[in-house]
Amino acid sequence: MTPEVQAARDLTRAVEATLFASEQPLSADQVAAHLGVTDGAGDVRTALADLVCHYEGRGIHLVERGERWHFETAPDLAHLLRREKEDLRRLSRAATEVLAIVAYHEPVSRAEIEAIRGVQTARGTLDVLMEAGWVRVIGRREVPGRPVIYATTPSFLDHFGLTSLRELPGVDDLRAAGLLDPVDDEVIGAASGIAKTAPAADDD
Repeated sequence: MTPEVQAARDLTRAVEATLFASEQPLSADQVAAHLGVTDGAGDVRTALADLVCHYEGRGIHLVERGERWHFETAPDLAHLLRREKEDLRRLSRAATEVLAIVAYHEPVSRAEIEAIRGVQTARGTLDVLMEAGWVRVIGRREVPGRPVIYATTPSFLDHFGLTSLRELPGVDDLRAAGLLDPVDDEVIGAASGIAKTAPAADDD
């Protein structure tokens, strides 16, 4: 085995160990920084690709969500690890609508959310989504009033099994799956439409 091959193998093992021990998903740059890789994350990305192939078809997979990597149980085996069924808190219709609008339109202000929904959005609705870790504040829009603007998080992508927001389903996909009632159809259609309402002043 040449020194180059051995070095690549050692790096792959180090990347594997780093991701296995981490409590949070990590980007390739974060892994490189942790391991002290000084010539960029290119070799780390190669190691990640090797690990994806290595774990394909096994009990756990290495997956990328929002440019961050972590191990997760293979989808077809997840049921074996559920000792008891969790009673997950269901989102209210308002929270579901707001989450859809943020995902399809981000970055978006509360005024823009309200313009799409056609009703005012309670402060608590966005708080619920932020407490769930699915929506975050990313800054303020540079318009009069400098409204706060919101976007989704890597946890949102991870929870819904998305690599990026480009994988969000369109209205036709949701309708074909029978997941839309007439009210949902109207709201999601507005959220995923190309045209956006002009920004309005918003103090939150």
